[in-house]
Amino acid sequence: MEGKMTDNSKCVLCHPELMPEQKIILSNEKCIFYQIPQSILIGSGIIVPRAHKENVFELSQDEWNYTFSILNEVKELLDKKHKPDGYNIFWNTGKSGGQHLMHAHLHVVPRFLDEPLSSKDLLSFIRKEENRRANIERIEHE
Repeated sequence: MEGKMTDNSKCVLCHPELMPEQKIILSNEKCIFYQIPQSILIGSGIIVPRAHKENVFELSQDEWNYTFSILNEVKELLDKKHKPDGYNIFWNTGKSGGQHLMHAHLHVVPRFLDEPLSSKDLLSFIRKEENRRANIERIEHE
């Protein structure tokens, strides 16, 4: 297996039976699209590499290709079923990046114009003054 060797015996993404409410919706040779019933983020789910990879930077080119392929299938399915007006598609990587499950997963979140927070994205949340790091002044691009 590529990437770090870890004990993944308790990983709910490697062993979906550990979290029975998650359902496999689509899959291919390298990836699975899971959903958990949602009352707010209708249609949302995650694309997960079958091999245990702690974060997105451990994915092989082949896994990226399969992720891209299933992402397009997921979009087609969600477009037909929910007719969203847009999507948020993102990876959380590392503790400071909001990653809570230490198995790489791509969030796919359909968005709708009638949502109270329509048009809000992750950057609008983290780009606030209260998120400024202490003792850090503006840094120009390096």
